[in-house]
Amino acid sequence: MRKTVAVAVKEIRQAVRDPLSLTLLLVLPAALLLLYGFALNFDVREIATAVEDRDRSSESRELLRAFTASGYFRVTADLPAGTDLERAVERRIARAVLVVPRGYGAAIAAGRNAPVQLVLDGTDATTATTILGYAEGVIAHVNAERVRRGLGLASLESVPGIEYRARVWYNPELESTQFLVPGLTGFILMITAVVATSLSLVRERERGTLEQLRVTAIRPVELIVGKLAPYLVISLLASGTILLAARWVFGVRIRGSVLDLFLATLLYLIGALAWGLLVSTLARSQAMAFQIGAVTSMMPAIFLSGFIFPIRSMPAVLQIVSYAVPARFYLVVLRGVILKGAGLAPYWDQLAYLATYALVVTALAAVRMARREA
Repeated sequence: MRKTVAVAVKEIRQAVRDPLSLTLLLVLPAALLLLYGFALNFDVREIATAVEDRDRSSESRELLRAFTASGYFRVTADLPAGTDLERAVERRIARAVLVVPRGYGAAIAAGRNAPVQLVLDGTDATTATTILGYAEGVIAHVNAERVRRGLGLASLESVPGIEYRARVWYNPELESTQFLVPGLTGFILMITAVVATSLSLVRERERGTLEQLRVTAIRPVELIVGKLAPYLVISLLASGTILLAARWVFGVRIRGSVLDLFLATLLYLIGALAWGLLVSTLARSQAMAFQIGAVTSMMPAIFLSGFIFPIRSMPAVLQIVSYAVPARFYLVVLRGVILKGAGLAPYWDQLAYLATYALVVTALAAVRMARREA
């Protein structure tokens, strides 16, 4: 035990003397959260919309008011009849173009169907799909108002039919920030922990201090625990900084137990730090350690964890590969505790995987270090 504590004290002193490591572990996570938190946002607001109103009637103006009153569309151009719409979209005058044909008002007054057209820039399929949903909602509202006036009712509540009431739990405003920020936490902790620990051991090897440790009576497991403990404490402090930034900057409030969140994060960080040590046993230089650590932690945490892309939508092969990514299981627990206020009982299988991952990777790192020593 004394040997492990001695290694931990040495590692703390070395980390304090190395501002790069402290910055990487304490400052960089909060900075990355702010950067990605503001940059990654799937909410679509203030959609630049051009209008080609060929009818110029009170009914067409009413339709336009419905679009602008929704809060999603902002009229940026009033196009004359005969405008080349394709060129207008290519020149980025607007992302959507609403075309109201002649005779729209007369058709409405006569009680007939009145066609309108919405031209969209589909280069960004996700945004275009969202805009289509907004437009369909506006049109449905306008049609409902027409039915209400046609029946001479003060409201549609007296009309018999299906009464549909949607209620969204955990994220009533459907803000993408509430979903993305917890995912960012797992991604940032993984990459910073792996890179910092992978550089630590390689740095000692380059300086020759690792050889001095090997000639002592310390065992590989004691060396690993002694090196992991200081970075584990620093990473936990960094996770607290990230959660505070998420609360005060993005309004992501922790609804569950902080202790539950701490336990899940502890398991996750042990696995991440152990992976960094394993990478350091494979790399021969700090540059190589940084490259291997960044690639093996960053890419899976982004693409195979469910952070941005749903795992169920991936090909079967990638779904199987994603089981080797600890961030996949940590994000499930993280979102459950932060957004739903759930305890750890429903996520025992995810926690069991994180614990198994940490044990296996730590054992592999110990075996690798023992072989290099031999």
